Parts: sequence; C-alpha cells; structure tokens
Amino acid sequence: MLSIYINGAGCISPQETAAGGPMLANLREYEQVKLATVDPDYKQWIDVKQIRRMSRVVKMGVGAANLSLQAAGITMPDAIVTGTAYGCLDDTGVFLTKMVNQQEEMLTPTAFIQSTHNTVGGQIALLLGCNAYNNTFVHRGFSFENALLDTIMMLREGSAQQILVGGLDELTQHSYQILSRFGIYKKEPVKTMELLNSPTRGTIAGEGAAFFTLGTQPGANTAAELTGISTLYKPMWEGEVIGHIMKFLEDNNCTPNDIDLLITGRNGDIDQDEIYEEIVEALFPEHPEASFKHLCGEYPTAAGFGMWLANGILADQAVPDAAMFYGQAPRSIKKILLYNHHQGTHHSLVLLSHVE
Repeated sequence: MLSIYINGAGCISPQETAAGGPMLANLREYEQVKLATVDPDYKQWIDVKQIRRMSRVVKMGVGAANLSLQAAGITMPDAIVTGTAYGCLDDTGVFLTKMVNQQEEMLTPTAFIQSTHNTVGGQIALLLGCNAYNNTFVHRGFSFENALLDTIMMLREGSAQQILVGGLDELTQHSYQILSRFGIYKKEPVKTMELLNSPTRGTIAGEGAAFFTLGTQPGANTAAELTGISTLYKPMWEGEVIGHIMKFLEDNNCTPNDIDLLITGRNGDIDQDEIYEEIVEALFPEHPEASFKHLCGEYPTAAGFGMWLANGILADQAVPDAAMFYGQAPRSIKKILLYNHHQGTHHSLVLLSHVE
C-alpha cells in the first residue's frame, strides 16, 4: 500500500512551538485553569491591514499552516483539509451578542460570515491563492482525525501529491463559561507539570492549531511516516478499546512490543484517565509513556498537538523531559502509537513510523 509521509509540521499552542529550535526547549509552565496560545508575529505571513480584521483562530490556523508548508519546502499544496469542532467561536459570540443587543436589527454581516467553521480553511486558501479542493470537517472529537482520513484517501487514490491538513480550536470566555457548567474543568488552578497526577475531577482548558503537509513521497527533512489511523466511537467498556487497539496494530503488522513509545491523551481528570490506566495495564505494562495535554490543555482537536509532538520526537530521536510520563525515554524510536480520547466517547489511534 502507498506510504504517507509527514513532510512538514507546524503548531501554534500554549507552548512556544512556533519559534523553531529544540522542541519544548523553553517550557512554559502555568498555574491556571485555561491556557491561551503563545502567538508568534503573524505579520510574517499576513498583511498588516488584514490582521486587524482577523479573529484569533484564523490567525492561528494561517500561522500553523504556513509553518507546515515552510518545513515541507513547498509553497502550494494540492488540497487543504481542516478539522475543527468549534470553528470561529469568537466571531460567533460577537454576532450573537449583537443580535441580542440590537434586537436583530441593523446587523453587520461580517461577524456572521467569519463565524462559520470553514472560515479558516478558506482564509488559508485565499492567502496562498490555492483554488484546489478545500474541505472542513466538524465532527466534535473526531474533527482532526476525519480530516486526516480524508487526506489519506485522496493521496492513496492519486488525486493529489501534497496535502495540507490540520486541526484547530480556540477558547473564548463564552465557551469556557458554557463548558464549565458540565464540570469539564477543574475548580481550582493547578500547576501544569503536576496536572497528570491530580486526584480530582476535571482538566484544564486549552486551544491551538496544528497543521501537517502530507505527501506520497518523502522530502529531504521527512522523519515520520503516517502508518495508520483509526477511530472508535462510544465503546461500551474498556475491553472494546483494548480489542480495537489489538486489531489496529495487527492490521498494521505490529504487536504491542513493536511500539517504542506510547503517547496518551491523559488530561488530569481522574475519571477520564482511568481508561488510559486500564489500556496501559492490559497492553503496554512496561512501555515508556509520554503525554501532551498538560502542555496544551484539553480541546477537541488536541490530538493534532499530540501528532506534532510525535513527529518531532521521531525527528529528534529524543523525548522532551516535560512530555515523559512513565519510564525511561527509549534510545532509538522507530514506532510511536498515539492514543487519545475526548470526553470518553471519541477514541482515536494514530501510528507513526520513523523514516531513515
């Protein structure tokens, strides 16, 4: 079967991931319940006149997309595929607030036009001048994974050679207040480096954008191959997840012993992390394990940050100390399994292999 390579990756997150240099070298530690992105200088990609009118999530998306294309050494992708669960929340909030305050009269259409989920994909295409296939997936905790699946299918059928694919979500005051009502977040601030050992319910809110340039041919700096991806919705119990992982590995000619590093989406919520505990105990009892949500916070497309981290680990052949959760980082890293779940309902697996 045709191999899919990660030729470039770009990420804007609550860590300094857009600055370049060694991965997570300047670690940012927080003691709060919500994390905001560390924004690079967007003027390097976007005209100053346009920046003023752009919402934060669009700038994040455009920045991460450009970082990815620069890393891949290409200027024009054959398609753009985006995954987002919440879309442009800030503009949605602005539009709805004006609608209420102005009693549905004399509304400017700008905020409404910019509030749709596909605004980011459209804006990236406009700035690049890309008239090719452009699609946005809005599938809650599977938004990023479904964007990846669509990309893989297009590459395998030969309708494109290089595709820009990414996942992104933003956090606003409105969305934080609404989601807090469901008990998703912790009541008290917690230090991010201590989050994963927290004995209480709830996690910390996050946001970010991660984009990848995927192609059927490896580039000069390619370090990772996207070997497989799979999703599982609302499993009845842990046994179903364990069976799903076993079958996934089997389909990709692997066993749990072939996995050099496991990356999990642990988020410090004692209820949700229980699933990871069960899986690790059953399949990967002595495996070194890394985590990423204490670095970027919890959001529906956080798996994008996880994949960015996995790609960087394969490129450097080293795991940042801040990401290690259990065991010793392996000397040689050939295969990484990224296992993440969102709210206990959306489970996803991504298998990456090192390219020599």
